[in-house]
Amino acid sequence: MLVVQQDHFRKAALEIGRSGENDTLPYDIDASFIRDKADELSDVCFRLFQRIDAMSPQNAARFVNGLTVGSERLLVPTGAHGFRITTKINAFWNLYLNGLGFAIAEANEGNRSHRVHSYRLSTDDNDLFERTRSWRTYKEATLEEAALENVGCVVVQTDISSFYEHVYHHRLENVVHELAPHGSTIATQIDRVLSKLSSGRSFGLPVGGQCARVLAEVLMTPIDASLSDAGITWHRFVDDFTLVCNSQQDAYAALSVLSNSLADYGLSLNRTKTTTLSAKHYKEYVAVQLGQGDDTTVALRELDLHFDPYSDAAQTQYEQLKKSFEAIDIQFLLDLEKEKSQPDAFVMAQIGRALKFQEPDVAAQLCATLLDPGNLDAFRASWSKILRGVYAVRSNEEFEAVFEKIDDLLDVIPSSAPHLLMPEANTLHFLRAVRFRKTEARGRYVRQTYDQSSSTSVRRACIDCWKHWRDRASFMRLRNQWQNLSTDEQRMFWLAAGEFGDDGAYARTQLRATLEDAWRLGFEANNAGSFAGIFQAWVQENG
Repeated sequence: MLVVQQDHFRKAALEIGRSGENDTLPYDIDASFIRDKADELSDVCFRLFQRIDAMSPQNAARFVNGLTVGSERLLVPTGAHGFRITTKINAFWNLYLNGLGFAIAEANEGNRSHRVHSYRLSTDDNDLFERTRSWRTYKEATLEEAALENVGCVVVQTDISSFYEHVYHHRLENVVHELAPHGSTIATQIDRVLSKLSSGRSFGLPVGGQCARVLAEVLMTPIDASLSDAGITWHRFVDDFTLVCNSQQDAYAALSVLSNSLADYGLSLNRTKTTTLSAKHYKEYVAVQLGQGDDTTVALRELDLHFDPYSDAAQTQYEQLKKSFEAIDIQFLLDLEKEKSQPDAFVMAQIGRALKFQEPDVAAQLCATLLDPGNLDAFRASWSKILRGVYAVRSNEEFEAVFEKIDDLLDVIPSSAPHLLMPEANTLHFLRAVRFRKTEARGRYVRQTYDQSSSTSVRRACIDCWKHWRDRASFMRLRNQWQNLSTDEQRMFWLAAGEFGDDGAYARTQLRATLEDAWRLGFEANNAGSFAGIFQAWVQENG
């Protein structure tokens, strides 16, 4: 039974604090704020939920329709040539939505088939999803099917066409409603918030957040059940399906069942990505996908690089991972990828994660290869992974001896590869990596980016750079533009003010009276115990 409790919002806050609010974007300062104020914010969320849930579904819908649920659409590269839109949701509403998502995931997990390998609910309170489940374990599970040994066995690989973009809110609302007790408004709340995030359209899930993943899996649960009811042997990871069939005829029939089941929910298969292989060819194909037989990268592929800096055993974990790399020549593997027409995305991701576990000189050399203007374009599909890795090195004082080398490499990027900084997500990763030190090139780039960008998230990241640089001229310029700043820019300015002594203190004194109205979310009775009030208290505690 679906029951929402305050602890669901608290767990959501802590999860955001660990992993960020959107995994396609760099970790934002709001994640730290939400983690530090998990108890207070979860109380605000739960009180809001109780208030809405006490209404009739019709009144609940009207109430949510009257709220402003802020969000921004940002461009994110996918692969070497593609792009998609990700949604950066207002920090409070992202927390609220994720809290509802935690509750829904708990209620739905028991309904899910063991043949689903994506986003399985974790039994560890510190995680939302099981870390052991991945696309790789999904493919490995398909190879364990006994039917693959049968003569005539064929395997169908297919996926759903533009899955998240085509999720129909009303169908999703009905599935969530079936999980909830009579009279609950949670399905209505989900439907109305999604509608606001979709600019009034009745379809589409916001890419990048955890709640969207939960809701996608909830929608797929009855579709999965229909395949099992039809006697089909299947496996699924998000929108990828593998069907193991006894013959070509059975494969055709299985695809028909899957297509019909998807159509009932407004979804369809991607015809260009539907392939049928013999069992033998499928095994060979998966072996290539998983890198089996590639002795040069097998150690790196199999290394679990998850590292939780907030763990009680963080230092021990760090030392163990660092020791694991002693037998792996990362530079050699990177040079191999550099020569490929399409570098392996998973290997590149592992290399990016591995940077912080290298010795300083080795890390600097790897960064030189990754950020070389001649290589950047070839590695463009792994931009976010590379910049995350560079940031991890540049933010760690243990690598201070090579900071200048890394800074010089970063400063060349705006002039050598400006096209790679056009997607907003790429710009955000870059701004996060350069905020540690101001140079002439960076000062010029950040000023131009702030003045020319229409993205609140990008402009906010520019303010974060000026905060770290203690750029007083830029701070005073923003002070004079306060009324023209977005709410999120104002919050970043408010945080930055602590770096500017008397000027910052005076600005806060002058502007404090405007905050109750400027930062209202639309449901607060007063500033006490509100998102805005909790943020101000957090800033005060952190200087």
